[in-house]
Amino acid sequence: MGIFILRRLGVMLLTALCLTFIVFWLTNLYPNLEKLAKTQGNFRMSDEAVTSYLGDRGYLQPLPVKFGQWLGVMPGWVTEKEDGKTFGRCFDAETPEVERATRCGVLQGDWGFSTVFKEEVGSTVATRLALTGKLMLCVLLLMVPSALIVGVLAGMREGSKLDRSLSTFSIATTATPEYVSGVIFIALLASSKFGLSPILADWGWIDGKTLFLGSATSAMKDATFWNFFLPVLTISLYGMGYIARMTRASMAEVMTAQYIRTARLKGVKFSDIVLKHALRNALIAPFTVIMLQIPWLLNGVVIVETLFNYKGFGWLLVQAAGNNDIELLLAVSVVSVAVVLVTQLISDIGYVYLNPRIRIS
Repeated sequence: MGIFILRRLGVMLLTALCLTFIVFWLTNLYPNLEKLAKTQGNFRMSDEAVTSYLGDRGYLQPLPVKFGQWLGVMPGWVTEKEDGKTFGRCFDAETPEVERATRCGVLQGDWGFSTVFKEEVGSTVATRLALTGKLMLCVLLLMVPSALIVGVLAGMREGSKLDRSLSTFSIATTATPEYVSGVIFIALLASSKFGLSPILADWGWIDGKTLFLGSATSAMKDATFWNFFLPVLTISLYGMGYIARMTRASMAEVMTAQYIRTARLKGVKFSDIVLKHALRNALIAPFTVIMLQIPWLLNGVVIVETLFNYKGFGWLLVQAAGNNDIELLLAVSVVSVAVVLVTQLISDIGYVYLNPRIRIS
């Protein structure tokens, strides 16, 4: 098992390096660099001024050199102006010469400087990632148990009324986009003029004007049930249907297996058959699907974060791409790649443990 994990880690590191290089190449295409120069300088800059701006900041170096400097395996660029001022990737003109670093990149913990937020990229990404991590945790706690319960109940008795009802519900939740269900929830539960809130307020069942808050901005600092439940419910419903369908199909297949039929013929209680014999095998396929939901949650919550004004990692990705913030976009991309690869590794390891028919030699 240890050799299997080491091999997977080696493949992961190579994959991450290749994907990161591709993203680095795309973000450093000359049209992007030209837009960056004009955004930071003047949109009426001449071509000569753009070339001078980019050249002074190391953007016109060969791509492998720039990539090595960004990683921190090569010395950073240094520019000496005609007036005697010297600055570089790792220091500015005011930095004392004895304190000027030679290498500063990802390996040294320096992710660069954000041109949009005017602060270090590392701290910006960490802050927004923590906010989305909090949202993802709440979504998983609601989505995964609910989806497994729905899928197992539907798959226990294939073709029954319960199966058809739960399957219809699962299909409906998956077919409804987040921006549709989110707007519906806001209108029904977070509007002071429409939906349930005015009725509950008239009856005296709620203290405020609305049952839930339609904005999750306050949840960034202090998440409560009332300001955080609607975005969590919106994301959970959309992802729950797919997991429930996979669980239902896996459970229905297991319930028709020969060892299940033998157990039923021997008079074993149906609940014992489900819990002790069928459930573990039925969870093998859904486990992989659940792990794949984590990368989707990290980058796929853009619509919900925008709808509920929750400025997390998805919102940060939009800001980085929309404002051509190269350093920030690179950091967001690296984090996304790392999350995808780590969850894939966990999925592979979990699949081996759950499936007794697989042996690692």
